Amino acid sequence: MTKKWMYLFAAALLTFFLAACQQEEVNEAEADEATPETEETVEEKSDHDHAHGEMSEKDQQIYKGYFEDSDIGNRPLSNWSGDWQSVYPYLLDGTLDKVFEYKAEEGDMTAEEYKDYYTTGYMTDVDRIEINADIVTFHKGDESVTGRYKYDGYEILTYEKGNRGVRYIYKQMDENSDAPAYMQFSDHIISDKVSHHYHLYFGDDRTALLEELENWPTYYHSDLTGEQIAEEMIAH
Repeated sequence: MTKKWMYLFAAALLTFFLAACQQEEVNEAEADEATPETEETVEEKSDHDHAHGEMSEKDQQIYKGYFEDSDIGNRPLSNWSGDWQSVYPYLLDGTLDKVFEYKAEEGDMTAEEYKDYYTTGYMTDVDRIEINADIVTFHKGDESVTGRYKYDGYEILTYEKGNRGVRYIYKQMDENSDAPAYMQFSDHIISDKVSHHYHLYFGDDRTALLEELENWPTYYHSDLTGEQIAEEMIAH
């Protein structure tokens, strides 16, 4: 190879090397810019999967009500901390109609029959609940009552289909408060885990509440829209 061709070959290699280095720097810069969005997206997906899918086979069975007594654990009131809204207004205004239509596609009732069933289930005049430490505030429109609650154990219920549920019970400790004497949480979770939505039975008779199976006021986080709640329900 002549010196001329050696120089040309060396120059080509150098040009290729410099171009590769520049491209690597561009790729690294693009990756750095994309990192915040990517991490946020992964975090949101993780939260969604935790709430709905990607459950282990055992967790899926527990969610359906099939579990051993040894699977049950005590739960602190902090599992339900937050600001919660009733889904009942969204049933009344038609936002949840698509949920009942979806259920009718897979179930044995019509969409209208499902809506009637859930109308009885979701019915409540307590449209918002705030839970902060052991303090619980029940809102009815512009009126509210507040009580301080302590854990009062759990009860296991067995249903006609053979599956079971766990009610986590909290007792009101303020003698002068008009807040319900008892709250009973049911959310398909039976160990110390944060709740994403729940059914709440509340009143002054602990035993009578345990016998209530038709009316189960249901609450989701107050920062969700009705459309988002409907999507969450369909995802379940």
